[in-house]
Amino acid sequence: MDHQPKFFENLSGTGKAIGVLTSGGDAQGMNAAVRAVVRMGIYVKAKVYFVYEGYQGMVDGGDNIVEVSWESVSSILQVGGTVIGSARCKSFRTREGRLQAACNLVQRGITNLCVIGGDGSLTGANLFREEWSGLLEELAQKGKIDEEAVKKYAYLNIVGMVGSIDNDFCGTDMTIGTDSALHRIIEVVDAIMTTAQSHQRTFVLEVMGRHCGYLALVSALACGADWVFIPEYPPEEGWEDTMCVKLSENRARKKRLNIIIVAEGAIDCHNKPITSEKVKDLVVQRLGFDTRVTILGHVQRGGTPSAFDRILASRMGVEAVLALLEATPATPACVVSLSGNQAVRLPLMECVQMTQEVQKAMDEGRFVEAVRLRGRSFENNLNTYKLLSHKKPDAELPKTNFNVAVLNVGAPAAGMNAAVRAAVRVGITEGHKMFAVIDGFEGFARGKIKEISWGDVGGWTGQGGSILGTKRTLPAKYLEKIADQMRTNNINALMVIGGFEAYLGLLELSAAREKYDEFCVPMVMVPATVSNNVPGSDFSIGADTALNTITDTCDRIKQSASGTKRRVFIIETMGGFCGYLANMGALAAGADAAYIFEEQFDIRELQANVEHLTEKMKTSIQRGLVLRNENCNENYTTDFIYQLYSEEGKGVFDCRKNVLGHMQQGGAPSPFDRNFGTKISAKAMQWISKKLKETYRKGKVFANTDDSVCLLGMRRRNLVFQPVAELKTETDFVHRIPKEQWWLKLRPLMKILAKYKTSYDVSDSGQLEHVAMHSPKEAETGAI
Repeated sequence: MDHQPKFFENLSGTGKAIGVLTSGGDAQGMNAAVRAVVRMGIYVKAKVYFVYEGYQGMVDGGDNIVEVSWESVSSILQVGGTVIGSARCKSFRTREGRLQAACNLVQRGITNLCVIGGDGSLTGANLFREEWSGLLEELAQKGKIDEEAVKKYAYLNIVGMVGSIDNDFCGTDMTIGTDSALHRIIEVVDAIMTTAQSHQRTFVLEVMGRHCGYLALVSALACGADWVFIPEYPPEEGWEDTMCVKLSENRARKKRLNIIIVAEGAIDCHNKPITSEKVKDLVVQRLGFDTRVTILGHVQRGGTPSAFDRILASRMGVEAVLALLEATPATPACVVSLSGNQAVRLPLMECVQMTQEVQKAMDEGRFVEAVRLRGRSFENNLNTYKLLSHKKPDAELPKTNFNVAVLNVGAPAAGMNAAVRAAVRVGITEGHKMFAVIDGFEGFARGKIKEISWGDVGGWTGQGGSILGTKRTLPAKYLEKIADQMRTNNINALMVIGGFEAYLGLLELSAAREKYDEFCVPMVMVPATVSNNVPGSDFSIGADTALNTITDTCDRIKQSASGTKRRVFIIETMGGFCGYLANMGALAAGADAAYIFEEQFDIRELQANVEHLTEKMKTSIQRGLVLRNENCNENYTTDFIYQLYSEEGKGVFDCRKNVLGHMQQGGAPSPFDRNFGTKISAKAMQWISKKLKETYRKGKVFANTDDSVCLLGMRRRNLVFQPVAELKTETDFVHRIPKEQWWLKLRPLMKILAKYKTSYDVSDSGQLEHVAMHSPKEAETGAI
């Protein structure tokens, strides 16, 4: 196979017509997907049609199938639900209904369909595709279309995107809407926690998920719930006693509140439903605790989509159009989905069959199998939850006699506390004594170090900032004192949670090993910084929360212009020299341009952007949004760009500027950051235990090889431990960024969706993969 790069400019949609519809239950982010399909379709010169009200509109035809323009999808990115409507459709389930639908499509020359919905909607689309040629022949016999049309429109291509808040579709890590639904749940849990705390109450929360426990499981993990009920993993016989013992133990440990999360489809091991009322009655009767039930219901489907869902849906929408352009009669209907951090295409029916297998396994009581079929990510969530929620009695814990210290370094990032909690609890479970260092390396040198227990980190997942305190100071000037503290407290391993300073700190400590034996211990770093500029990891803890802050603010700023005509906003984001926040914020907020350090720009480009906005103001869209990374260019400052735009735009638009500043570092961590922090940190702690065993010789720990100082990062689809020494070659130390950054590949997406002519390398996409069944072993090494 030749590895010639493939560019989408060479793919043409001329003469093709694409229909886009949303079907089944709505999900936040569907609009972002619709917008991406429409704009990408028009961009490649295809005609694009809205099919209103899902399959019902396809059957009814008429005004329900309408050709759309670029402006038709303006300002829908930030709207929840679906603007083109979705309906359950009985008639499409009959051949008669599908015949009518085919007739309506052929009359408009539509032979490419992009379906955004759940597994039912996608199965329906596949059946339609299989029947297509038969349907056309029948229409020709009835004289509704001519023979010419039968030949011309002989094949129907289908690409699906999964929009479902339940995340119940196999083959894709995240479905569109799941992250936003988690945002709604976590907002509610955070609010309930304060009232429960005041009254010493127990709250039973019922979340959606009739057949899939993903939302319940992940929200339980993200808020440190005391107990969770999900359909895939029913509690063992006698769970009532176990749960009540656990709840009363927690109360005895001075925990003022208990949170129990129940998925609406929760069952016991005899397939009998476990309802939130049943759980409440049980707690009241057995323990007499003041207990309340909250059923979240449709709140979870509502509200504005999170930054993650907007970016996910935009990436999927563009990928779906590419898949349609490349489809041949021989390619099966496919689903575009996300695996780790990569867009992939999977055969639609393989995914559907696998999804049905899970249900079958649950019906037949094969629950271990059901969890395995759900995929690595689900299995990992479950294992991590089990590890962190229940403390074993001291007598059952192993005793290793190892002491492990945890510290935060660099600027605060939301999710750091979740990472510390996971590290402490996993460390205790593994039998170590855990120590917390206050105020980073500086605090370490001053001896601010204390033992930390299981209960000390309760309720930490939802807290923003850094409870342990954090400093940017590097260890080089305190080496002697830090070595003293390591010796005094007999510290056998270090876990550092932080950003670029943490990485530099570990490099300095490993360089000091020659001089100080105290540093010859396993050390691991977990990346946590809003800038997302740590080499060796695609994501760092805190970046998702910052991105949501930027996106929310941009939404508000855009809205502030709705009364005034023609206004352009210039918004400055953080990130040091790393353009991640500016670029991804621009993609999520639907900006017109994003200036970043990694892509040099000059006055001609600024001029082109002004002209582009001037053209835009002539259409019905009369506002612009421009993001600028704080260090993208020392001379073209935010003020300079603001003044330039103001001058050049005189008489056409006026300008306003905003510097977002430190609000990007604050706030409660997003569900993604809580979970990412929890899982990556738990994994890092398990690595420390393994290394301690390997390096323990003659009564002491001695580790001086490169592979005993590692950074744990997310790379494409996996979590990998990389020696910091090996990452040096990948780092631009002057600008504190990795030399290669994956998200720069998404840069053309933002430009395409803002109507700029650009080049886009699509060599990565296009290969149809198969739904992989993973072995149980893989669950430990693989995805988060």
